[in-house]
Amino acid sequence: MSAPRRPVMIFDGECDFCRYWIAHSNAATGERVEYRPWQDAAEDYPRIPAEEFNRAVQFVEPDGAVTSGAEAIFRAAAYAEKGSLLRFLARKIKPEPAGKVYRFVARHRGVFSFLTRVFFGKNPPAYLVSRVLFFRLLGVVYALAFASLGMQARGLMGKRGIAPAADFLNLVREQIGQGRYRLFPTVFWFDASDGALVGACVAGAVLGCLAALGFCPLLCLSLCWALYLSLVTVGRDFLGFQWDALLLEAGFIALFAAPLQFWPDWKTEKRGERIARWLLLWLVFRLTFESGVVKLASGDVNWRNLTALQYHYETQPLPLWTSWYANQASASFQKFACWMVLAIELAAPFAVLGPRNIRRAGALTMIALQALIAATGNYAFFNLLTCALYLLLLDDDFWPVWLWPGPPGVKKRWSWPVWIVAPVASGQFLVTALLLLGILRVRLPEFVGSMVRTVAPFQIANSYGLFAVMTTTRPEILVEGSRDGVAWIPYEFKYKAGDVDARPKLAAPFQPRLDWQMWFAALGGFEQNGWFAAFAARLLEGSPDVAALLARNPFPDAPPRYIKASLYQYRFTRFEDRTKAWWKREYVRPYCPVLSLKD
Repeated sequence: MSAPRRPVMIFDGECDFCRYWIAHSNAATGERVEYRPWQDAAEDYPRIPAEEFNRAVQFVEPDGAVTSGAEAIFRAAAYAEKGSLLRFLARKIKPEPAGKVYRFVARHRGVFSFLTRVFFGKNPPAYLVSRVLFFRLLGVVYALAFASLGMQARGLMGKRGIAPAADFLNLVREQIGQGRYRLFPTVFWFDASDGALVGACVAGAVLGCLAALGFCPLLCLSLCWALYLSLVTVGRDFLGFQWDALLLEAGFIALFAAPLQFWPDWKTEKRGERIARWLLLWLVFRLTFESGVVKLASGDVNWRNLTALQYHYETQPLPLWTSWYANQASASFQKFACWMVLAIELAAPFAVLGPRNIRRAGALTMIALQALIAATGNYAFFNLLTCALYLLLLDDDFWPVWLWPGPPGVKKRWSWPVWIVAPVASGQFLVTALLLLGILRVRLPEFVGSMVRTVAPFQIANSYGLFAVMTTTRPEILVEGSRDGVAWIPYEFKYKAGDVDARPKLAAPFQPRLDWQMWFAALGGFEQNGWFAAFAARLLEGSPDVAALLARNPFPDAPPRYIKASLYQYRFTRFEDRTKAWWKREYVRPYCPVLSLKD
């Protein structure tokens, strides 16, 4: 037997368990170790008895030394790439217990081969296709978010809008001084005019489209993130939704998973990119798990007794027409559906830690839940963005072959070095882990609050969880205008409930942000929603930008002299009492006093 020029690991080529884990070892050691099935290599190593090949793996080193079993694996791990999981485990696991485990597995090789096929498949999974799809969909989400906001920017944040960005920044400049740049990061410190706001939305939409096409993802997504953060900073109430925070956090992590090329080939994944992908999977876990935890941690009786969905379809911010039908389901079915929601949100996220087939099942289950949510409600781009994150759990073998990126090219590909990605990932993981512990009611030291406040302006580490407390009634605000204080004409909104005969409409993936804020305003009081007075003032001034946010302006020629708002209680009609109406409503009280410009 001649000594090989490089180490050789000899294994049982007919054992599924051996083939699968040898492939993992091969990925860690690369060309530094050669791997051969003993059925082909035995004749080249006549000094090794045939029964030894069948008993355990054999590791032959260039000096001719031969080791077997667990010791052979430890010897091969020494050739693994620095920072690899194989090398890390080899340093941490003690040889003696490892040998006992190895001998047990070897004696029951048939059982472990079966379990490997069931849970892991035949080959180690790769996630190149899902990575490409995630980045393309992230670009699509950015494009949709910017396009939706661009059509509303003047009315929400413009000079004649409800909450002018320029006025807000001037106030911050006067009160905070130099610290304003860190506390309120936005490019609109240079120019907060209407043109700048709309221009940022147009630029973001174009950059999102370029990212979706695969052009220079790092540059395009970096600019998208900076522009969207700038808009969120000045948009305040109107851009304070969880999907805005989720887009900023996912977009920030994605920057470190993106290859540094104009036209990436996506055929390989560097170590720094793998670290960032694991950070995205941590976001997947937190997003879903926290959504379930907050429902139980809130103490809301409707989640605990499984009656929450008996109210949800009717009381959610912007129902669809399908919500009316979902609301007609029996109480027993709604309880079962509520139990399923909690079970999925609390259990499925742990699939992130599981093997290939468990990950697939978890991803498809969570995607199905998001599809049902999207089918019965308007949640802007939230469902699409969430599903894009869930796709990261699906390995390449799940997708049709024509989507596979193919073998890696010969041209060198640049990526973020580990010494940059690792500290960023560690810091982000630490802060978000502390936030999760806070949701779990774990008492945390005071310095945690300081850490969270430091990164809070950038929204790169957030907590999640919608509908922690289920609303059981649906108050709606009816806004009316009058020229004489006697005859009142209602304003019609594009998507929120108003006319009882109007069918609830689809708005997603766009978000009518004024309609959403009207839902929140109805849950509180007039004094708690300062923006509502500004909204009324713009209607009294006849602002065309604010009027464009509405479905119809009943005063197209001249604005009214008075505005009033009334609170109504809305409920879906039932099959048995419905004619053509989708809603029935009942007057409750005035929402605010009659307002005029002098007020």
